[in-house]
Amino acid sequence: MSLDDKFNRVVSRHEQLSDLLSKTDGSDPQEFVRLSKEYAELNEVVESIRALRDLREEMVGLREILADDNADAEMKELAELELVELGEREPAAEQTLKFMLLPKDEADAKNAILEIRAGTGGDEAALFAADLFRMYQRYAENRGWKVEVMDASDTGIGGFKEIVSSISGSDVVRAAKI
Repeated sequence: MSLDDKFNRVVSRHEQLSDLLSKTDGSDPQEFVRLSKEYAELNEVVESIRALRDLREEMVGLREILADDNADAEMKELAELELVELGEREPAAEQTLKFMLLPKDEADAKNAILEIRAGTGGDEAALFAADLFRMYQRYAENRGWKVEVMDASDTGIGGFKEIVSSISGSDVVRAAKI
């Protein structure tokens, strides 16, 4: 089965869920919750599929401009630049979609414990451990996750001999698998 076939199946299921949710009379609340949850999970995937398809359609249009002998030279130049830019974005968008289509594991939605320990190297290793922790902390905050320090042994110069933190939020473990 090709990737486009999988995309079509996901979009089709999303539309089917939308129809089912609109026709539900509320007599089975558990079924409504199950359908709503599945619909919400597919929303982001369907939006990404549509964005990738729009990107590909735009690339086709740009190629048509480049193939047109009657097109203005300046227009062709702009089309060529934009085609290069879109060509660079396409693999990343496709890779993101492939990741989104991976089967979910029960552990994916769980929180994580992050432990960082300075290795051999004294103060420099401790400073690197602190930099590494701040990097993970910023990443987590950008994703909307909560970072809570559970235990830390600092060096007094801004480094950590060891630091243990809890990271909680949506799909923390799943993001760590990337």
